Amino acid sequence: MERTLSPTLSLQGRLRVPGDKSVTHRGLMLGTLAQGESLLRYPLKAGDTLSTAAVMRALGAEIVEQGKHFHIKGVGLKLLEPADILDCGNAGTLIRLVSGLLSGQPMFSVLTGDASLKRRPMGRVTKPLLQMGARIEGRDGGKLAPLAIRGGGLSGIHYEMPVASAQVKSSVLLAGLFADDDTEVVEPAPTRDHTERVFKHYGLPIEVEGRLVRTRRAEPFAARDLTVPGDISSAAFFIVAALITPESDVTLEGVGLNPTRTGLLRVLKEMGGDLTWEVTEGQEGEPVGWIRARSSVLKGVSVDPKLIPLMVDEVPVLAAAAAWASGETYIPGLEELRVKESDRVAAIAKNLQNLGVAVEVGPDWLRIQGGKVRAGAVEPFHDHRIAMAFAVCGLPTGVSVQDAEWASISFPTFWEDLERLSGKD
Repeated sequence: MERTLSPTLSLQGRLRVPGDKSVTHRGLMLGTLAQGESLLRYPLKAGDTLSTAAVMRALGAEIVEQGKHFHIKGVGLKLLEPADILDCGNAGTLIRLVSGLLSGQPMFSVLTGDASLKRRPMGRVTKPLLQMGARIEGRDGGKLAPLAIRGGGLSGIHYEMPVASAQVKSSVLLAGLFADDDTEVVEPAPTRDHTERVFKHYGLPIEVEGRLVRTRRAEPFAARDLTVPGDISSAAFFIVAALITPESDVTLEGVGLNPTRTGLLRVLKEMGGDLTWEVTEGQEGEPVGWIRARSSVLKGVSVDPKLIPLMVDEVPVLAAAAAWASGETYIPGLEELRVKESDRVAAIAKNLQNLGVAVEVGPDWLRIQGGKVRAGAVEPFHDHRIAMAFAVCGLPTGVSVQDAEWASISFPTFWEDLERLSGKD
């Protein structure tokens, strides 16, 4: 499905974005491991998280939609052996985290996904899980899905991650809940800490000492309700849209402002963005508040590579902002973007070129010469964040987005919300 957007003159209004995808994945998994019934409030209900709900049902949980919420009846720490292959769809977070979970279960399971997911690297997860004692087989020596897992009998390990990855950290920590002895993970750089916060919420063993995170075998734990904050990765599209569109003033409400997720806000402020935000409450250990963005004159910057792990999902929309900034923006440390739903470095470069923006590409960097965006057509490369980022990039001039339905993977109401704020609904 192609969507053609006419030039947008202004964005005005207030918006509550969908629930945080990362917290929703973890809430569904921990709600399944808990004993008893609970509500997961305001979760994201989109392609990736619906895949997680389906996988948790196949492992024995009862999960039903209850208005805007999920009602979960957990099965405790002993999951049901699945009767069939578990389909993770397009969800990289799901397949990596549930690999850790299933490695701790004394049973057999098989994980697969769509064509995109089967191209994404799994060796970074299977390597530490194999060290813990799991038996995992897959294509290319266990580096690619489908993955066949024979779990149980794990021992804790001390694992120093070669790359900063919240998914790898979380997978090992979930496996550590079923391992003898302590399990320790050391990060080379800080990454999002939703797993640590959700563990604390449920009373699971978790200790953080600088960049070292430690857990150990869990005892049965009671179900608890969990409220999911709005997803800052979804809010990011409207933040940048407001900054680059004249006469715009947009406020995002109920957004998660976890400090391990706010790297984009810091970079946009450095670029001259008229941005303000405030934490108004802390829900279940996750700080929540509002963000206001108004049209701005942006300038290019050199991004600190230490910020990339704190904004890895927001790099495509940062590139959209850079396209409208005067001068050069240099974005380093992008090796992880090569192995996302698409090769996001290549996808960003191709779509910037489609809109007339000069860009240089390196193995792990982008150099963008901003200030000259023209109308054009963009393509998502089967990637939800690329679809939305370049819809935003072309908004002031007009843009056609091919395969626009990919946005529904993480933001089912994106197009409707965009039209409402632009007064086109």
